[in-house]
Amino acid sequence: MASAISANKAELIAIANAVASEKMIDKSIVIEAMEEAIQKSARNRYGAENDIRAKLDPQTGDLRLWRVVEVVEEVEDYFKQIDLKAAQKLEADAKLGDFIVDPLPPVDLGRIDAQSAKQVIFQKVRDAERERQFEEFKDRANEVITGVIKSVEFGHVIVNLGRAEGVIRRDQQIPREAARVGERVRAIITKVERNNRGPQIFLSRAHPDFMRKLFAQEVPEIYDGIIEIKAAARDPGSRAKIGVISHDSSIDPVGACVGMKGSRVQAVVQELQGEKIDIIPWSDDTATFVVNALQPATVSRVVLDEEEGRIEVVVPDDQLSLAIGRRGQNVRLASQLTGHQIDIMTEEEASEKRSKEFAERSKMFEEELDVDETLSQLLVAEGFAELEEVAYVELAELASIEGFDEELGEELQSRALEALERQSETFRAVRRELGVEDALAELPHLSEAMLVTLGKAGIKTLDDLADLATDELIQKKREAPRRRNNNADGPPMRRAPQRQEDKGGVLGEYGLNEEQGNEIIMAARAHWFEDEEEAPAPAAEQTETQEAADADSTK
Repeated sequence: MASAISANKAELIAIANAVASEKMIDKSIVIEAMEEAIQKSARNRYGAENDIRAKLDPQTGDLRLWRVVEVVEEVEDYFKQIDLKAAQKLEADAKLGDFIVDPLPPVDLGRIDAQSAKQVIFQKVRDAERERQFEEFKDRANEVITGVIKSVEFGHVIVNLGRAEGVIRRDQQIPREAARVGERVRAIITKVERNNRGPQIFLSRAHPDFMRKLFAQEVPEIYDGIIEIKAAARDPGSRAKIGVISHDSSIDPVGACVGMKGSRVQAVVQELQGEKIDIIPWSDDTATFVVNALQPATVSRVVLDEEEGRIEVVVPDDQLSLAIGRRGQNVRLASQLTGHQIDIMTEEEASEKRSKEFAERSKMFEEELDVDETLSQLLVAEGFAELEEVAYVELAELASIEGFDEELGEELQSRALEALERQSETFRAVRRELGVEDALAELPHLSEAMLVTLGKAGIKTLDDLADLATDELIQKKREAPRRRNNNADGPPMRRAPQRQEDKGGVLGEYGLNEEQGNEIIMAARAHWFEDEEEAPAPAAEQTETQEAADADSTK
């Protein structure tokens, strides 16, 4: 490239064409790099203070070199200025304030200048090549690509992708998979980032989407959209589960993915280094899908808590270890596949849990409603779990319980309301002991129990509460769930809002939704706006006083 600067016209153009073709970049970028290199060398020759420009004709190779100077009346900077008389010798119509061109003879570059020019051209071409690589790969995320392993550095595999390089980080490799330099490897592009050293192309062989793409390559029905992989979960190098569904009732999705004598799934297994793959029929019914996902274990009963994302699965005693799997692998993959946290228990454990909950709720109703044990147990058996449910349920629903009538229902609701009021009084006393202002009790959606929680968190005034963001108050909590008891005898379970574990929001356990949180925060901030509206009044009075004083001084 050093010889390019001193080459003749034809050679300059030939070199520009060759570099552009080799690096797969636009010829104009190479020409621009040559011009920049010539300008830099010319400044070294004529002085860096000069504003020197170079223009290389991309067709003929003609080179023009000039400096730009300003026409002034009195020259102060001889490098960038010229007087009017001298300027008119260059351009007859030049006038003060104009910028004119002062042609310069071409420079004959020495060895150092040529080396410097070479570096400028190389840098410009390298930058253009990196930009081209980024543009080529930036929209190819989630695409499977094949490359050749170039090197292994600190456990990370560097892959030659042809016109760029990608990296498979250690945590994105299949465990115990040997990476040998020169071997071909397939991986999925997970992310492409712009970097000073060129585009960073991150690859993965452990991502669930890599397995999805491999199935799409092996199963034509998936590629055509007839069969869809709705969910996938992997323990790379060991075991995986995929949930599939067919949009054509005549095609079995599991059979199509397995293939004749397992040929299709085995092709994927071989690429994933022997990873065992469970192909499961997907169902939009969560309970059914969970049962399928836990195969080969047999499930007795499923209790869903869809809003909370938790599922209780009851299995026979002899199926417990199979359902959990080695080191919890089976239940972990099933949880990832379904998107729910799965808690597995035996029939005995489930029975003990139900008995304990039944006893606790019966005792609570017996004490709070002042009823006998039989009546409290009957309420629990009908699915009531909290006083709020008894107090605010439709009277007809209470009266419809066997052995109940409207009179008894009204009495129970009355006692439930009284019990709630007693609880509220207790919380109110605690809240006042904590120093929580009464003004907070007037805000919407806040109960006395919530105010006690706020007080314990140090939030005791309107300003304290107003300073919070909605997320800090409720952490975007969803409304508390209702449980549905699947495959269980008896009527459906009715449950009051379940307290949820605190995930950061001060009132996160109470199940407030985002809209309610916004209303609370805005109501707490209302006094700020009232203060702003009142603030101009004193200023107006001060103005009137000042005007009166001015009038007196005039007199």
